[in-house]
Amino acid sequence: MDVDNSQSEGPGSLEIEQSLLQQFSCMGTTDKEELVQQLQKLLGSQMNHSTAAFFLDMNNWNLQAAVCSYFDIESPAKLPSMALVSDPVANESESVEPCVSFRKVWHVLNNGAEVWPLGCHLRCASGVSLGAEPVQVPCLQPGAGTFLNLRMTSPAVPGMYQSKWRLCTPTGSYFGDPLWAIITVVEEGTMALTQQLSHFSDLGSSNLGGFDS
Repeated sequence: MDVDNSQSEGPGSLEIEQSLLQQFSCMGTTDKEELVQQLQKLLGSQMNHSTAAFFLDMNNWNLQAAVCSYFDIESPAKLPSMALVSDPVANESESVEPCVSFRKVWHVLNNGAEVWPLGCHLRCASGVSLGAEPVQVPCLQPGAGTFLNLRMTSPAVPGMYQSKWRLCTPTGSYFGDPLWAIITVVEEGTMALTQQLSHFSDLGSSNLGGFDS
């Protein structure tokens, strides 16, 4: 019978395969972009590009040191939780004319057991930002809800646009449900024509109702 005399140095969820770390550390690459990609691959989807670059730069672009540094910061605390409660204007057929400013609102809930830490923010994770900038979010208590608001501007070129937003911890780890803004930009003047046709249709229905009474 084989006997394993090794001892675990910590919880299983925090252990990193030493052979994998050794493999990366021995590659000897000095290409910073490649190191960023390797760190993202090792740590998974919770690590975005800017956060990977931050930890590598902080550790003189040493991959193994960057991994250890990341887990020293992130492992002691669980990621916050967030659930989307409602998206009042979630409609892929929502149309807007070019270069129009509008407000996007999501109703979200802290469905976890911990308060959101100071420094959490909402940022664009993929797609187009629609002119919106990252915004700070409140330190929401467990079970509490809030409305997240972004001021957006429709692009100048007609077409369908998708903007995916995520909540992030102060160190850049995504958490919670993804938040979407999907709009269709139409030619200028199209909205006015559509509203006129809708108005005429309403008038026609009203007149028919009057004859029936």
